[in-house]
Amino acid sequence: MFVDPLCPWAWMTSRWVLEAATVRDIDITFRVMSLAVLNEGRDLDPGYREAMDRAWGPVRVLTAAARAHGDEVLGDLYTAIGTRKHPGGRGGTEDEMREVVEESLTEVGLPTELMDAWENVPGDEIDVDLRARHQLAIDLVGDDVGTPVVKVNDIAFFGPVVTPAPKGEAAGKLWDGCVLVAGTPGFYEIKRSRQTGPDFS
Repeated sequence: MFVDPLCPWAWMTSRWVLEAATVRDIDITFRVMSLAVLNEGRDLDPGYREAMDRAWGPVRVLTAAARAHGDEVLGDLYTAIGTRKHPGGRGGTEDEMREVVEESLTEVGLPTELMDAWENVPGDEIDVDLRARHQLAIDLVGDDVGTPVVKVNDIAFFGPVVTPAPKGEAAGKLWDGCVLVAGTPGFYEIKRSRQTGPDFS
């Protein structure tokens, strides 16, 4: 599962996948993709552009963590960050988000020196690695979608965008359906207008 920690919809999908794993045989590996990279050079409204400018730090720290400690640390770190950011309502400014990420590193037992990767430095090792990780997700589904991207064996799809995250067997049934339709040759999209924001309950 490819995620950006700032995306509330990726958070919702991640909670669904984790719930589905309690009723289905799913082994989840978290990976990094980046809304900042995805939206680079795009004409965005000023508020969203500002958010994208702030989106570099968290994914750079996640990338640094994966480089130093392996992708296996990303699930717990992503959950620690997301819990503070999404249902916790923190991280609305860059300073607050720095606090969220640093606290999360401490919670999961990772060195806070990983915060040194925060500043966006185009072309440095973290930037190159982050872009490569992001490109893995884009190569699976194309660049006209965002986060999250879920890959199951040879099947990959964007989303689902769902709120609230289904629980128990309902989560399992949604998993079954997503894998089924995404694995249908020639199937690309099913969509309806979203009428509500993310429900973190």
